[in-house]
Amino acid sequence: MAALEPEVLSADAVPDLEWYEKAEETHVPQIELLETTSAQGPLNPSEHFCSRDCMVPVVFPGPVSQEGCCRFTCELLKHIMYQRQQLPLPYEQLKHFYRKPSPQAEEVVRNKPRTATETSSKKCQQALAEMESVFSHLEGLFARTLVPRVLILLGGSALSPKEFYELDLSRLVPDSREQSLNTSACLRRLFRAIFMADAFSELQAPPLMGTIIMAQGHRDCGEDWFRPKLNYRVPSRGHKLTVTLSCGRSPIHTMAWEDYIWFQAPVMLKGFH
Repeated sequence: MAALEPEVLSADAVPDLEWYEKAEETHVPQIELLETTSAQGPLNPSEHFCSRDCMVPVVFPGPVSQEGCCRFTCELLKHIMYQRQQLPLPYEQLKHFYRKPSPQAEEVVRNKPRTATETSSKKCQQALAEMESVFSHLEGLFARTLVPRVLILLGGSALSPKEFYELDLSRLVPDSREQSLNTSACLRRLFRAIFMADAFSELQAPPLMGTIIMAQGHRDCGEDWFRPKLNYRVPSRGHKLTVTLSCGRSPIHTMAWEDYIWFQAPVMLKGFH
């Protein structure tokens, strides 16, 4: 059954949506995504979800690029870390308020007693640097291989996290010769669906937790930063939000997903208050 999408979201409901609205695509020209009603596909009967789980299907009316898939992943990670109070402000606002100081300014700070504000600024700069490193290496991974699934794991370990969130990209059509949809418009549709699902409202305020990133890729993709985890199994416990992306039709080529393995980012992202 199709789910109607609202045309306007209030600023109070979506505190960081303005960053997506301002995003501009400056590289390869793309088809503008029409703001039409997207059909929500049926759940896979082989998937079992407990009552606390939330599944958000998002259907795009055309193909999206690998660069777009990478950006969906990065923006979802930013959003989850903010919504789960691992960051005090949305990522883009933190970058604006806590820009890395010049070497001269850092030298001045070293020679002065540290204040609470300076300590907080250093924690923020470290967190931003770690996230930027993950984003950069995700770009490299998406450039080397199709990435059918991404997991964002909060707290605990990779095998038993406190919470975990999944982005399912396996239903998108790979290697399409068609022109890709506009990534910024796709992001608006993606986050509108997440906001309407209201997946975070019933969760209790969490403590600071480490965040682990897992991504599937081809076993022979030549990735040397993410660490291969050949025997990794997706956790069965922990609150889970699954976002499934598709383009409204089945992939032309059947992919040999058995040749795809899990890779783990070698750094654990640490939030701060």
